[in-house]
Amino acid sequence: MCFTTALPPIPTVQDVLNVPHAGLEPAQHRKLQGKFLHITDIHPDPFYQQGSDPGGEHPCHRGEGRAGYFGAESTECDAPISLINATFDWIKHNIRDEIDFVIWTGDSARHDNDELYPRTNKQVEQLNEFMVSKFDEVFGKPDNRHDPDPTNDFIIPIVPTFGNNDILPHNIFEPGPNRWTRKYLTIWEKFVPQEQRHSFARGGWFFTEVIPKRLAVFSLNTLYFFDSNAAVDGCDNPHEPGYEHFEWLRIQLQFLRERKMKAILMGHVPPARTQTKRSWDETCYQKYNLWLRQYRDVIIGNLFGHMNIDHIMLQDVKELQYKFKIPGIDDEGLHDELGNLKQPLHTTAKTDYLSDLRDLWTDLPTPPKGFSYDSTDLYEPACKDSKNQHAIEKFIRRIGGKYGERFSLSIVAPSVVPNFYPTLRIVEYNITGLEHEHPASTPASPGYIETVDLQEFELEHSSPGPWIHTEDSENDLSLEYTYRAERRKRKKHKKPKPNFVVPMPPSKNAPPGPGYSPQSLSFLSMKQYYSNITKINDAVVAKLSSIDELHVQHRSKDEVLRETLKQEFAYELEYDTKNDKVYRMKDLTMRSWLGIAEKIGRTEYEPQDTTAEHVDLFEIGDECDGDSDEDAESSIKKKHKKGKKRKNKNIKKNKLWHTFVKRAFVGTKSDEELEEEFG
Repeated sequence: MCFTTALPPIPTVQDVLNVPHAGLEPAQHRKLQGKFLHITDIHPDPFYQQGSDPGGEHPCHRGEGRAGYFGAESTECDAPISLINATFDWIKHNIRDEIDFVIWTGDSARHDNDELYPRTNKQVEQLNEFMVSKFDEVFGKPDNRHDPDPTNDFIIPIVPTFGNNDILPHNIFEPGPNRWTRKYLTIWEKFVPQEQRHSFARGGWFFTEVIPKRLAVFSLNTLYFFDSNAAVDGCDNPHEPGYEHFEWLRIQLQFLRERKMKAILMGHVPPARTQTKRSWDETCYQKYNLWLRQYRDVIIGNLFGHMNIDHIMLQDVKELQYKFKIPGIDDEGLHDELGNLKQPLHTTAKTDYLSDLRDLWTDLPTPPKGFSYDSTDLYEPACKDSKNQHAIEKFIRRIGGKYGERFSLSIVAPSVVPNFYPTLRIVEYNITGLEHEHPASTPASPGYIETVDLQEFELEHSSPGPWIHTEDSENDLSLEYTYRAERRKRKKHKKPKPNFVVPMPPSKNAPPGPGYSPQSLSFLSMKQYYSNITKINDAVVAKLSSIDELHVQHRSKDEVLRETLKQEFAYELEYDTKNDKVYRMKDLTMRSWLGIAEKIGRTEYEPQDTTAEHVDLFEIGDECDGDSDEDAESSIKKKHKKGKKRKNKNIKKNKLWHTFVKRAFVGTKSDEELEEEFG
């Protein structure tokens, strides 16, 4: 693949972009494996130079330094093409046949970090086309590549989304239709369902049914929520694309609820929200939090990239700031515990951000002494001790019921680009009852959507509100909701009303969703893979130094070196939550994650000393220890006192916190460095 900007000289051993397609036999009658791949922030850089300086003003483009063949780990350099090719080759030969679909959360172009090689529209487009070709090499159907139907070219569904560096200028995504929605409609024509091409051209969002009639993945255009996007203004004004995006999402999630389908939401920029960092406009965050709450029976999980560090975020219904009554949510307690975020927020070091997350988690409800969040059984209290029973009921009430439905979760994956080490993530999910199902063979939307009158559907499924329906002449897939003009002399005691359709919660007799209770499609575990390119690059240097000594017969030195590099490169397992001795997670449902976050928030925690905490809180026997409320609140060594300036002291005393931050940086930081940074 050629670029309009001239490429700098590339060493003869460096892989180039125009790699021919490898032969691939399509999988016949492929059945579900119960796993999917999450890949994010690839950032291919054709200007990368092996042996260049990674620390200068032009990272890994010029000068002399330690930039390795497969990348410069723990630097700001983007990914060399050799790393991209090796990564997809590894996927092809190691995990391709194990996965049912791919979630690809954006940033598939290099950063604009070199004035001698400024990014251009054409270059950004070509890099994304290159990435599509890499997916085609691994998951493509060779026999279908040149037929007239672009939607049947892959053996499994691949779901992309916009990253903030997939456009120019970066971060700035104007209301659609725009040149980028139109261009990516061509680049991603193999991934976007035909019936959603119009809505994609309008806003860059779509969803596809990855398991027919069972599971859909929603590609959110988070750039319309992104606080750094100066071209838009949040999600509260009906004329903003962010507002329309949430209206579209609400309608589609309600359709899935009616069809008894489930959904995964994915996007690029995650909804980071702490005292010192906010990634989304607050009006968009508020709707996101509300939508997750109201559609908790439909949404299984929420997956993002962008930040490069491995971590999670909790959304709390108590953060909602709406003054009007919300169906399914009690009025009491709907105040923002972060002080309404009135102070301006700014990007901080990742160390400060992770410490802020931990500070938030110190306030999570603590289980009564002797109990844990970890139970997956139904709450059938058998304990007759009134004091113990009161403590249990108080705890269950504080987490929003026996499934922890006060909270929702966003999971952020680390990147391929080696800001730390290159990574890939495999998520295992429950396919009980789906063993004979198969991944979708073409990107598609549920046919039911095409046959339903949207306006009639809205009147039936929306909560009462002062809105009227008007058709938008530029969009035949969504409705614009215009707020009625309020009376100028509104009575003071009259409660404010929403200017949007408030989603309805699950019915009172609806069972908990897969994100809260283990069932079919629930996330079971995560396998985090990484490539130790420090070790691999050292091996490459050794091979280069001895290349002249190799006995070569009928092969060029480049050919021998490429074969050697192929043998050296690999991804290895960093951790697997299924059998992890530190996290000890039974599954990835909400209570499991709450248990992890609450323990991270403690001053001290030792995993080996927690056998008592695995007593089933939700199925208690007749023997009770009779702890009082006070004992329940103070029984576990905890917590940081609010309002005090502090560093997160004593990282050694909480091994779970230590492991969390070590994994956040993909193991690139030593214990000494972590202790220095985190106390």
